[in-house]
Amino acid sequence: MRRHSLQTLKTAKYFPGYAWVSSVRSMSTCSAVLVTRFGGPEVLEYRSAVALPDIGSNEVLVRARAVSVNPLDLRMRAGYGKSLFKPLLPIVLGRDVSGEVSAVGSAVRHLQVGEEVFGALHPTAIRGTYSDYAILAEEQLIRKPASLSHVDAAAIPFAALTAWRALRSAARIQNGQKVLIIGGGGAVGLAATYLAKAVGCHVSVTCGQRTMEWAKEAGAEQVIDYTSEDIKEQLKDRFDAVLDTIGMPETESLGINVLRRGGHYLTLQGEVVSMADKYGLIAGGAAAAAKLVQKQMQYKQSHGIQYWWSVMRTDAEALEEISRLSSEGKLTVPVGKTFTLADAAEAHREREGKKTVGKVVLTVE
Repeated sequence: MRRHSLQTLKTAKYFPGYAWVSSVRSMSTCSAVLVTRFGGPEVLEYRSAVALPDIGSNEVLVRARAVSVNPLDLRMRAGYGKSLFKPLLPIVLGRDVSGEVSAVGSAVRHLQVGEEVFGALHPTAIRGTYSDYAILAEEQLIRKPASLSHVDAAAIPFAALTAWRALRSAARIQNGQKVLIIGGGGAVGLAATYLAKAVGCHVSVTCGQRTMEWAKEAGAEQVIDYTSEDIKEQLKDRFDAVLDTIGMPETESLGINVLRRGGHYLTLQGEVVSMADKYGLIAGGAAAAAKLVQKQMQYKQSHGIQYWWSVMRTDAEALEEISRLSSEGKLTVPVGKTFTLADAAEAHREREGKKTVGKVVLTVE
């Protein structure tokens, strides 16, 4: 990679959650996996001479060592979010990264070149982390615990920040409360269990048989096979918060009906993006907002509960606690299989086929 310029940027276009920047200065190059069109894993293209924008004043250039494959990556590759991303193709997928600081912008104060860091981008970031060099804002990164490998670290931040946003920011869970995680065997579900236990909550989880032991290791007091015919009977408690990582009508009905009055139902499957893709950004956004308000009013009146569509957001306080818990072995996301960055398409096939239990991670040579 050529020497990266830190000169003042001349132009900038802003999108929600991320600044896509371009400069009149010469661009550096890197290796990256691009999506030039939407479709199956075969549309992923690994290229070795991709333009790399100059970093902004509050941004950090990270030499990536590992990046993880999230469900959002697969959905974006297939066209989820096309109302935003299609005019911007080609895009780089990826949200998590673990690596070393290669360069910092002039306003960066807490990170230095050479330090090992990990972190995650916002879901709407245009330039992702499937690259040997990633660009993140300073507040999206934190020093990597020495006890974690880059592979293990890359599996954590996006899932943990998603769980934090739902349970800690929205539901504001507290010591002694009861929390139900629907789909608790996945990365977000496991991270949510660890975070809830760190607060002092009693946690119940529904998940598949292959991940039940992981849920128990995360601290869940009650672990239920989601294929059981008597789930409702097993969930005798009334919960203060329900995090639904699945977001199907059946799981929403289950979650709503086991909440106490005043409790919080949070789903990761909001409809803002899907409606924007269907009706366009403006009309779709308005339709989604109307539907969310309608559901909030409906469940407030019928069940006395709070209803939320939860979306991950980077939070400095969250990253600090995620790093601390990870360093103490109190928050981990199991890694099932690794691939090289050049084999990203095969990694997507593996993830879509559900052959591997645990996170799929791409290593960067």
